[in-house]
Amino acid sequence: MTLYVTGALAGVRVIDLSRVLGGPYCGQVLGDHGADVLKVEPPKGDETRFWGPPFQDGVAAYYLGLNRNKRGTTLDLSTPAGVEALYELLADADVLIENFKTGTLEKWGLGFDLLSQRFPRLIHCRISGFGADGPLGGRVGYDAAIQALCGIMSVNGEAQGEPLRVGIPLVDQCTGMNAVSGILLALYERTQSGLGQFVECSLFDTGISLLHPYSSNWFASRQPPQRTGNAHVSLYPYDVFPTASVPVFIGVGNNRQFALLCDCLDAPALRDDPRFAEPALRSINRIPLRQLLVELLADRQGAAVADRLLQSGVPAAPQLDVPAALNHPHTAHRQMLVTIGDGYRGVASPIKLSRTPASYRLAPPVAALERKKKESHHG
Repeated sequence: MTLYVTGALAGVRVIDLSRVLGGPYCGQVLGDHGADVLKVEPPKGDETRFWGPPFQDGVAAYYLGLNRNKRGTTLDLSTPAGVEALYELLADADVLIENFKTGTLEKWGLGFDLLSQRFPRLIHCRISGFGADGPLGGRVGYDAAIQALCGIMSVNGEAQGEPLRVGIPLVDQCTGMNAVSGILLALYERTQSGLGQFVECSLFDTGISLLHPYSSNWFASRQPPQRTGNAHVSLYPYDVFPTASVPVFIGVGNNRQFALLCDCLDAPALRDDPRFAEPALRSINRIPLRQLLVELLADRQGAAVADRLLQSGVPAAPQLDVPAALNHPHTAHRQMLVTIGDGYRGVASPIKLSRTPASYRLAPPVAALERKKKESHHG
């Protein structure tokens, strides 16, 4: 069946050789916005098919969350037949995404130098741990290892506690987003030059780039950043506070918002306290300010407080778990959940385009391995 595809990237052909997270996430974003993405897996499949639990029809939910809007096939690129088959696929492709260990594709005769000679318009996007050279060049990189190495863990966690990994695979996903940006930049430039180019996004570079404001603070003060739990390093109140029910986050960025917070909490004395008259003073005097706010919130319902603050213009939110967030009425209103057929549910694209919106056409290619096995058997 031929699908009529619309979207900002309709007509762009992508060969996605990547596995695990950063590369597949990049390919899914491109597919959501209309690109024809072919996911090419090794004969044993993307290893995340077998991560888990949970599983759905024998396939790990991890894989399902990163591979919609892709067609699927398998190739053994370590064989001459696999290389020739990839050449055929690349003949009319615009983009190649891969995250093989540095040197692997070169060993198979599929490095950028050779591919760019054969396919001069091809945009070759590589996602790697550390890039190809330098002190750590060519090493394997995982999200948590990069969080540890790049200082992200050091600023995450309670002030008196141990450094903590950010609970979501932040570096992997942001590297995938950077790869999308790089591909789009290269596609735009190709309209001028007619030529493709090599796009490189490493987990290490992404990890370093995510350090704001701790990096800029260190450049200015040369003082190593300290962990502050849920609190902001430069602003206060910008923290999670206990209430009589659910904890609530409150974020105040300026004097107007602080005055509104005090009004909502019926606390004129707090508003007029000279210790809290300016943002810098509130940050310096955060310990007594927190104590006063905890007392004011102790007998209040967190969700109601957050709603009143938000309506008044103060950023605030109840602290929800993942199911509650996915089931929130605004999640539905923003169309952030997507269903394909009877079996697939996922989180939709956060990128909203007015004329060429994202579309959701294909469930992840879970049957690609089984189909290839049958073809091999009959052959």
